[in-house]
Amino acid sequence: MFVTRGSQKVESAFGAVLWFFLYCVRINGLGLIVLSCFGVSFGQDSDWPQWRGPNRDGVWNGQVATTPPPANGLEVLWKSPIGPGYTGPTVKDGRVYVMDRIRRPEQEERVVCLDAANGKQLWEHRYSCVYSGVGYEAGPRASVTIDNDRVFSVGSMGHLHCLGTDGVVIWKQDLNQTYGISRNDRMPIWGIAASPLVYKNLVIVQIGAGNGAGLVAFDKITGAEVWKCLDDRAQYSSPIIVQQAGRDVLVIWTGDSVAGVDPNSGQVFWQHPFAPRNMPIGVASPVYRNGQIFVTSFYDGSMMLHLSDSSLSVELAWARVGESERKTDALHSIIGTPVWIGDHLYGPDSHGEFRCLSIKNGDRIWEDLTIVPQARWATVHIVQFPNAESSEVLLFNERGELIRGELSPAGFKEQWRSAILKPTTPQLNQRGGVCWSHPALTSDGIIVRSDEEIVYLKLPQ
Repeated sequence: MFVTRGSQKVESAFGAVLWFFLYCVRINGLGLIVLSCFGVSFGQDSDWPQWRGPNRDGVWNGQVATTPPPANGLEVLWKSPIGPGYTGPTVKDGRVYVMDRIRRPEQEERVVCLDAANGKQLWEHRYSCVYSGVGYEAGPRASVTIDNDRVFSVGSMGHLHCLGTDGVVIWKQDLNQTYGISRNDRMPIWGIAASPLVYKNLVIVQIGAGNGAGLVAFDKITGAEVWKCLDDRAQYSSPIIVQQAGRDVLVIWTGDSVAGVDPNSGQVFWQHPFAPRNMPIGVASPVYRNGQIFVTSFYDGSMMLHLSDSSLSVELAWARVGESERKTDALHSIIGTPVWIGDHLYGPDSHGEFRCLSIKNGDRIWEDLTIVPQARWATVHIVQFPNAESSEVLLFNERGELIRGELSPAGFKEQWRSAILKPTTPQLNQRGGVCWSHPALTSDGIIVRSDEEIVYLKLPQ
């Protein structure tokens, strides 16, 4: 194991010994827990290298048995201690990447790399980071993005790092300092949260800094700015790449609109307003299917846009919003991104009511109250498998339960559920804590994190 601060590498044999002791033997209120170490083999089909998977769409190409797991739960392959944070784990080439926050002896954020075979910490990169003007201070939000031999991370205050897979800093940018996010009164109340997007030779981040720097692209090799665009406020939603009129289009949901941008140059092809009634509060990514874009907001309901297939333009298909966060219409999601299956959308509403909507007009087909207990901002992350057309899903709810089931216009069919992670309170100090971080899937397992530990479990095959 080694620790990097800036570009320094500090070898620490003692640290490795200490980590092994803490890893194999953990002490908690119930006494001594001994964790077994299992060898796990990894190939490219085990990669989950960015937010919501290989294509940023929540689709996994694996399989899970319909037979319920044993009463004592899924097999735990390993556990490793970690600090607080919202960052969902990512995986590439046998390594797991995650971020957390350390408060003592000084306030720091960390990028942590673990061996996916056994959970052993391979390296960490720490940097000073004092949160200012950011609520919900558990830790970083954005998932780490891995592109070949480069690792891209962005913290809550806008520290953008490009690291090697060995943890050494290649380049870095203090986005708050450079673009004046706080000076311009543009720091989002939940901090910088959208995960970096790698496109060709660029890494692109949403920061909402004003002065034409709502979205900024950097050369991924040198860290030099290549382009910037949009005056919109920041949203917490991560951008995606879609195809329109024979072109790659970056679709970004900002704090004020949904925009289509040329990812090569930053030229804004089109922009449709989606102004919030209260404040920007969307975490869910845009959902794309068949030339249409769907977005959903906690306060502001749902909007469906139709992308022209002959020109770089967009028009409103429909939009629906309820009277309030409790009297909702269509879908008022906040954290969990809905999925699009056939002619229907599925996802959690403002207080966890899981709904099926018609894509034609947003009409509600059904509502299910069994997937997650009702509560404000109740969260469910949805992973489709083995492809984007399948109705088979894994649902990871904020109570730390993994649910295998099937979504259809006829309703939700649950096949089994198993508690896999204990909720913790730094993410949300209500209802006994939550599990809000998106999971990562490998060829035969699932990796989840709380504010105390990151856990790899084997899925029943």
